Amino acid sequence: MSTIEDLSYFLPGNKNGVLLIHGLTGTPNEMRILANGLHKAGFTVYAIQLAGHCGTEADLCKTTWQDWYKSVQDGADYLAKQVDNLFVAGLSMGALLALKLAADRPKQVKGVGVLAPTFYYDGWSMPFWAKKFFFLLVYFKKLGIFQKVSFIEKPPYGLKDERIRAVVSESMLSGDAASAGLAGNPFPALAEMQLLAKHVRQELPKVTSPCLIMHSGNDDIANIETNAKLVEKLVSGPKQLIVLNDSYHLITIDSQRREVIKECASFFNNLAEGIQA
Repeated sequence: MSTIEDLSYFLPGNKNGVLLIHGLTGTPNEMRILANGLHKAGFTVYAIQLAGHCGTEADLCKTTWQDWYKSVQDGADYLAKQVDNLFVAGLSMGALLALKLAADRPKQVKGVGVLAPTFYYDGWSMPFWAKKFFFLLVYFKKLGIFQKVSFIEKPPYGLKDERIRAVVSESMLSGDAASAGLAGNPFPALAEMQLLAKHVRQELPKVTSPCLIMHSGNDDIANIETNAKLVEKLVSGPKQLIVLNDSYHLITIDSQRREVIKECASFFNNLAEGIQA
């Protein structure tokens, strides 16, 4: 039985809008601090909920990466009707979906916040087998094997801030998927993530919108060298890479969340002022 409720939220502001996209097995809550910060800076903000998320593992496994991207397209269409300038920012897998939107809609997307992009699960906390063999999940899905298995996350759960980690892990491990997301990453969903990552890697040269790339130099989930620096190398538009030194993967809620807000607000504001000039 589906347990999904709509947890997306809309914060009306000025004519500059930011579409926020959460990560795989995550929720719009992981974007809430950033959303509130951007709204306080004057932006209209729409934090969407991706298809299949905020319910059970079964709910998520019924969806594909194309379903997740459809959520992004629908969110962009809605927000574009409310604002003059559309920006997009995503965390982890959400960053990949944001980049795809920019590749597909170069005229509409005026700038991209690429926050801890994840093409490869190769951070320091990831087990060796996951780093080396996650690509096989696509074949497992085609063959219909290991489809009831999940990769269970272990501490530090993408969070360096121990206080926030304790709160998030308690919610996640208690089964409160609506608040903190799922504790496990189902193999079928990870297979879809692999397919999305492959697709977006090929699309990166089509991204001509300015990109603000923010990533921890000590990311426990996704190594900066193979993820953020891949984006920096391959996108065609102007780009700026900011390396965070006191965070792990979930940079929108971790120790340097205020810096993420400050840099994103400044980046989008500068772009908006340049468009108006």
